[in-house]
Amino acid sequence: MTYTKPSDAELRQRLTPLQYEVTQHDATEPPFRNAFWDNHEDGLYVDVASGEPLFSSRDKFESGTGWPSFTRPVEAAQVLERSDRTHGMRRVEVRSRDGNSHLGHVFDDGPMPTGLRYCINSASLRFIPVSKLRAEGYERYLSLFSGAASEGPAATDNVCARPAPGEAPSCEATLETVVLAGGCFWGMEELLRTIPGVLETEVGYAGGSTKNPTYNDVRTGRSGHAEAVRIVFDPAKLSFESLLENWFFKMHDPTTKNRQGNDVGTQYRSAIFVTSPEQRATAESVKARVDESGKWRAPLVTEIVEAGPFTRAEEYHQKYLVEHPGGYTCHFMRD
Repeated sequence: MTYTKPSDAELRQRLTPLQYEVTQHDATEPPFRNAFWDNHEDGLYVDVASGEPLFSSRDKFESGTGWPSFTRPVEAAQVLERSDRTHGMRRVEVRSRDGNSHLGHVFDDGPMPTGLRYCINSASLRFIPVSKLRAEGYERYLSLFSGAASEGPAATDNVCARPAPGEAPSCEATLETVVLAGGCFWGMEELLRTIPGVLETEVGYAGGSTKNPTYNDVRTGRSGHAEAVRIVFDPAKLSFESLLENWFFKMHDPTTKNRQGNDVGTQYRSAIFVTSPEQRATAESVKARVDESGKWRAPLVTEIVEAGPFTRAEEYHQKYLVEHPGGYTCHFMRD
């Protein structure tokens, strides 16, 4: 099978903004909040842009880094290496041969038998389960999955998961994630997804106690969850400070406790679920500044809490107002 890199116009049409930024502009997605870091299904990982085969689930292992990690590619010739001295580090970047997609980096601190750790962005990959390999034209790789799969041991002693004392991790995300809540997530997502610098949004449930909540659990207000939007953004194009001050605090009313418009209940509370100490410090500073500005007549009641588990909402909730342009929303941008 022949694999080629699509034109830039095709890539922009086929790939999500996150996939495009990672594969074409060498970005690094956030760890632990990506599609395949914890995927244990048997199958083949191919280049999301070109479709060329890259890695097998049989060579995947738990690295503790929050990114999919492999001991080797399915075909060494399909994964090219080049020196990378960006971000003040010396690393070896890996790219797909035919698609020329940025995949991630390779390190020499992996488990046997290769001693290598291919640290790969989920956004660079498309996963094909074994049951679909033949139908999608990858039958020649079925032999990789003969026999029962055995999960390899975790190998978390590496420079990303456990850097040497005084040294920074050798794997650092260039993109950030935050979870924001401010009422019905339909309207929040519709405004957030169009902000320049936002690469990906998905609606879901955050901040509660019920495991794997559904909409029917959350709508009662008894699960403790808030309807929320998980956002991946590029801080080089949109600072976290700007996201909060110029967008979040203007698209909903942060002074009404457990309410937004006609929606009443703890699931509609205003909250910022931060993913780092730096985000917390920024959120607290922005909240205080907005509170003192006098733009809102009452004190802000927005909660600032650590981002715990985030459960993706049912598919019919995703991009709801794109599918239903006349659907309900109480969100709009204030001056």
